[in-house]
Amino acid sequence: MNSAAMYPPVMAPQANMFGNVPGYEGTVPGGGGFLPPPMPMEPVAPPQPGPENPEWSIPSLSEDEAREAFKEFVSSHCCYSDAPVTEGEITSMEPFNTFRYRLETFTESRSTEWAEKPYEGEPADFYTQPAPRPWEVQATPPKLFSDHKMKIRVPYTSSVKECYTCHATGIEQCTECNGCGKKSCWVCNGTGVKFDAACSHCNGTGKESCSKCNGRGKKECQTCKGKRQLLTYIELKVEWKNNVEDHVVEHNSGLKTDKLSSVNGKELFKNSQNLVYPLFGFPNPAVSQTSERLIKEHQTKYGQTSRILQQRQTVELIPITRVNYKWKDNTHAYYVYGKEHKVNADNYPATCCCVIL
Repeated sequence: MNSAAMYPPVMAPQANMFGNVPGYEGTVPGGGGFLPPPMPMEPVAPPQPGPENPEWSIPSLSEDEAREAFKEFVSSHCCYSDAPVTEGEITSMEPFNTFRYRLETFTESRSTEWAEKPYEGEPADFYTQPAPRPWEVQATPPKLFSDHKMKIRVPYTSSVKECYTCHATGIEQCTECNGCGKKSCWVCNGTGVKFDAACSHCNGTGKESCSKCNGRGKKECQTCKGKRQLLTYIELKVEWKNNVEDHVVEHNSGLKTDKLSSVNGKELFKNSQNLVYPLFGFPNPAVSQTSERLIKEHQTKYGQTSRILQQRQTVELIPITRVNYKWKDNTHAYYVYGKEHKVNADNYPATCCCVIL
């Protein structure tokens, strides 16, 4: 008998089964995008300006420090000769210290989707009480400015249904052997013959027992895991994300700005509030302008689809020094940058011995 004729066609649950739950209209499998947060019940306190920091300078790099950083840089490259370090003479050092402004906006966003799992005795509480709306469900946030995700089964949305894959039998046809319990012998490729003799693995039958279902032709239903029933519910996905954006003020040193992403500077200013205040009056006007622009962009961009929990802004002074030196009657330069005294030396004049095959 054709096993496919024993049951009606497999049907998935209706996608709009939760459409009449207030606050969850349009919930579908796979989710329906982030849900805008409700307006705050109380007015948000206006942002306040942060305190001033009088220490806007950073110690200049000494020649000894520049040589030591250069020495460590060269020693880390197996194909660089140390002759420019030991024989070269520093002729001048030019500081190009610059500011880096960083804005962090810590947000919480929520989305919902239709979900299901094998039923394991959980209470079926659908409509026993009104379900809390998406932004009313309690979710404990992680440490501020750290990313985290959480899935929550929305209370009073759970119901029990028969499994639509196995028709509440707990078993389904094995797809490996198509339900017959046997499949072609892998040794003789189903011919029953190997080296002009009967295949010893399958005794010449060309068939072997299916290892996926142990020859039964059926296996545990993968949808309900053999439980025969499914718990269907609305799943709330909560995501906390720290949205970080940096801006380095133009320094005209010749060093590529992206090099600075791997180093730290001297922290001049840091403050955090629910909504931070632009840094008006900062000694460098470019920092003030960047602060005002990014704060406005973040509050517009993230306030539409998520709840802004906290913002933090930081200003660093990043040391950059161009070191000019002379070696073998030619002038060369390298850069020492960051608190780590990292070195960049494009066109290093004494490479050696490296052969790429």
